[in-house]
Amino acid sequence: MANRAPRGDEADYVVVGSGSSGAAIAGRLAQSGASVIVLEAGKSDERLLIKKPGLVGPMHAVPQLKKPFDWGFYGVPQKHVLDRRMPVPRGKVVGGSSSINGMVYVRGNRANFDSWAAEGNTGWDADSVNAAYKRMEDFEDGENAFRGAGGPIRVTRARNPQEGSLQFVDATADALGCKVLDDYNAESQEGVSRMQQNAADGLRYSASRGYLHHLAPPTLQLQSGVLVKKILFDNGRAVGVEVVDRGRQRTVRAGREVILSAGFAGSAQLLMLSGIGHAEHLKEHGIDVLADLPVGDNMHDHMFHALTFHVSSSKNKGSAPYFARGLARELLKPGSTFLANSVFEAVAFLKTSQADAVPDLQLHLLPWAYVSPNQDAPIRHDVDKRPALTVLSTLIYPKSRGTLRLASADPTAAPLIDFQYLSEAADLEVLAEGSEMVREIFASKAFKGAVKEEIHPGKDLRGQELRDAILNRATSVYHGVGTCRMGVDELAVVGPDLKVRGVEGLRVCDASIMPSITGGNTNAPAIMIGEMGANLVLGSGS
Repeated sequence: MANRAPRGDEADYVVVGSGSSGAAIAGRLAQSGASVIVLEAGKSDERLLIKKPGLVGPMHAVPQLKKPFDWGFYGVPQKHVLDRRMPVPRGKVVGGSSSINGMVYVRGNRANFDSWAAEGNTGWDADSVNAAYKRMEDFEDGENAFRGAGGPIRVTRARNPQEGSLQFVDATADALGCKVLDDYNAESQEGVSRMQQNAADGLRYSASRGYLHHLAPPTLQLQSGVLVKKILFDNGRAVGVEVVDRGRQRTVRAGREVILSAGFAGSAQLLMLSGIGHAEHLKEHGIDVLADLPVGDNMHDHMFHALTFHVSSSKNKGSAPYFARGLARELLKPGSTFLANSVFEAVAFLKTSQADAVPDLQLHLLPWAYVSPNQDAPIRHDVDKRPALTVLSTLIYPKSRGTLRLASADPTAAPLIDFQYLSEAADLEVLAEGSEMVREIFASKAFKGAVKEEIHPGKDLRGQELRDAILNRATSVYHGVGTCRMGVDELAVVGPDLKVRGVEGLRVCDASIMPSITGGNTNAPAIMIGEMGANLVLGSGS
């Protein structure tokens, strides 16, 4: 990958964004022999803070550490959630959000993809996307009907999980009568399990590590520190992009296609800046309309409520000294400490009474106390210093839908992000019921008396008081999707081939195309979308 060569101004394909989908589609297109230029606004991901999996904890706990790698977006006040303004972290770095996330590896439920196909998105059914997942994976258990081996993304289970994580698995099975799963990414998702992570040998396997650094196709050029201002068109066909590169404006041309992989926020914003979106909204900002499409609609996200329990332990994994000692040992012997793994070690997919055929609740376990009451403002909130376990009770199929809109025609201005969290009452009910299920789990005898008390939100909060507390405590899992919806109707921005309706030579390939969100963390599905996109592009002969 000729990153140090003079920056080219033309390639067969110009990919905007080097994140989960962008790295995957760019790597595969270049692997075919096509010339590819990847444009990334952020800087290099070759930093210890990013490469070392366990440092994701302090990265997000200390705003100053994350600031250089994050766009720093905040949502607009959420009228159904006490008018709170929540952070919307988005990776501004090579690898995008896959370089700053928790490395939780969840494919989603097979039913998710069959539902996409049922809406007219031919080729996106469970079996079809399973083939793409298998191509991208190098799973520690090897290949089988559902899992892949030898792919760019290494997938492992955390080694030497802490005792509390193992107790949580036993306690969930004991309290709720669910199965203990060996592989929740295979045929069945419902149950409790050790977490899988896209990390191995003490390294984060972000999309950029897998598809750009390790795959390293020679016809791919990664250009970092480049902000794309707008897409350029000639007679309705995308022919390139206008960029700002180290203070200088220039044009990067695409001989075949321009591919947007800038995420649910970036891709939608760039389409609108380029004249593709709701016509009246674009006119308000003085933007000439090229295609009147519902860009920025259908936006939705996962949301969680954190419950923290004081547990008996000789170690406080959330303390600064514990991290410092671990880092010192990890530098001396890479891969030997907890810092070689994601901080998430156990997961459960469960059904509340609101569920249909598939689990509608995901539980993530963290080995320390969570910030209280929330993360809304860029200031330090209260974190209990006692040994603790936290469970993020997560709504994975929100009914609420929001919008993303331009704040101005300035490409450097943050967009207006309005998820409309909890605008549908059923979403709050899933969070509340999930919270009570977590309490049942921590009352299980499988914890062997280790649970001392519920720190947050507090055991006395029940019924309406619990729901009121959730309004102040629930927050985003940072899984925004849907703003460039894939479909075959008038509500779609792209078709099943990911081509933008009404123009030529332009596709969107990232989580923004999801018609509906997947059941679990969205990083693995976003990489899968990159794999699917590459096949679609190469299969079309464009």
